[in-house]
Amino acid sequence: MKGILLALILGLMGTTAPVAASCPAWSTLRTQKEIESLSQRLVALDDAYYQQGKSLVSDAVYDNLRETLSTWRRCIKQEKEAQPASMGSAGRISHPVAHTGLKKLPDKHAVALWMKGRKGLWVQPKIDGVAITLIYQNGRLVKMLSRGDGVKGEDWTHKAFGITAIPYQVPEPLANSVLQGELFLKQKDHIQSQMGGINARSKVAGEMLRTGAIREQNALGIFIWAWPDGPESQAEKGRILRDAGFALTAAWSRPVTNIEEITLLRNSWFHQRLPFVTDGIVIRQEREPQACFWQPGQGEWAVAWKYPPAEQVTEVHNVDFAVGRTGKVSVVLELEGVQLDDKHVRRVNIGSLKRWREWDVVAGDKVKISLAGQGIPRLDEVVWRVSEREAPAPKADSTTSVSCLYATAGCLEQFIAHLTWMSQKSVLDLAGVSQSTWRNLHISTRLQHIFSWLTLSRETLSGLPGLSAKKADLLWHQFSLSRKQPFIRWVLALGMPLPRTAYEAIKDKHWQQLGRWASAHWQTLPGVGAHRAKQLMDFMRHPQVVALASLLSQHNIQGFSRQ
Repeated sequence: MKGILLALILGLMGTTAPVAASCPAWSTLRTQKEIESLSQRLVALDDAYYQQGKSLVSDAVYDNLRETLSTWRRCIKQEKEAQPASMGSAGRISHPVAHTGLKKLPDKHAVALWMKGRKGLWVQPKIDGVAITLIYQNGRLVKMLSRGDGVKGEDWTHKAFGITAIPYQVPEPLANSVLQGELFLKQKDHIQSQMGGINARSKVAGEMLRTGAIREQNALGIFIWAWPDGPESQAEKGRILRDAGFALTAAWSRPVTNIEEITLLRNSWFHQRLPFVTDGIVIRQEREPQACFWQPGQGEWAVAWKYPPAEQVTEVHNVDFAVGRTGKVSVVLELEGVQLDDKHVRRVNIGSLKRWREWDVVAGDKVKISLAGQGIPRLDEVVWRVSEREAPAPKADSTTSVSCLYATAGCLEQFIAHLTWMSQKSVLDLAGVSQSTWRNLHISTRLQHIFSWLTLSRETLSGLPGLSAKKADLLWHQFSLSRKQPFIRWVLALGMPLPRTAYEAIKDKHWQQLGRWASAHWQTLPGVGAHRAKQLMDFMRHPQVVALASLLSQHNIQGFSRQ
């Protein structure tokens, strides 16, 4: 028999743990060490959750760590499970009817396949709470059981009498009945797409596991989603339940006939204001087997279609250091790929070297990620760290105002980054000239400096390997158009260390005029102080900058020809 902890986790969470990664590329000894470390972490989480009613991590994080531990044990054929957390003196009581659980379908196509040949379908919100069984005899509530492992649960009857939403007495035909449903945290105008899960399920579980009576009798609600051996008609079930005091079943059950109706309801409930937290929808058929045949994991007459996750837990595969055009190093985590909304995320940028050191994240760690504004992946939390930490040696930030304007040794990444930045609409507007384009051009032509491409003729571009005639024409066209860009855009392309707002304040239209500016003149620009003014004057006199400005003059670029 599984331990109390694992049974309750599966029952209280009401979800299937996400699939963990494959076996790690570690030695058996290393894997055993990491198993011990992760086991200790889970024990600490269990103790806080069950003994103190505190949820230190989200359900998604716990599920992922638990499944990861199981995977690692299977990898080294270690069958022994960790000792479950002590739950105290609670007994184990058999459910009159087993909880079957819900199979989770991944997408619209899978739901449509499940629907084939089925009739009498209804959709209900998948409320994010704690599953329970209510047992009525002779019209009176005699038991409330936690879901547990689906076959046996904990006796929570003493808690039931402190929850206003649960009727203590019911009329016929519910007088002798078994009901299965969800205890949930009541909400006002909860919008799932904006607010997420708000840890609602853990709050309910913590309240039920806490010693003592329910603290707020009106804080919890009940949604009945199963009446084993009840009427076949879902409409009739809903009417009888409503008349007995379980109003939500009828109010939130919708008949459907096709996948488009289901999709519409799912999208609607995801974005509209609801009185509870949800994590998807449930599609069920009216016709169900007799209750005596119900078994955990075998409820084929009902399935769940969950909402896209707002966050995911995944493993760090590698730590990369990317050099930007100014020489600053940014740190990018390569991840085991996960789906967030409509994006498949394999990389997340966590910023500077200083920020990386603050996160203290290395390959093998588990991280939680989500999507920030405009759908950009972001790191939210390091949820578990491997015990053997092998931090890679980072590249150093460049501290000079002029670096890698030429493709010298050790400069390739920064050189390509500068060219890519130069392609932006706000600089030289080289539409369609991407990082990969610059990299391929450098491989084919060995660009010497950031303006070497000005010397490439149409014939040269057309003859480059791997470059189609259409792409060659595009490059020639964009390179030709760039020559007509105003003077200040070319100054920007050189990489002058000037705040962007200051560029707009420059009124002189020639490079030689800028070269005659004194420190006081530079300091009249927005964001320029004495230190920045010195940097700018040093930049103007730097041999590489002087050489590139002379080259722009030779190409008759506006503002650079000799006066």
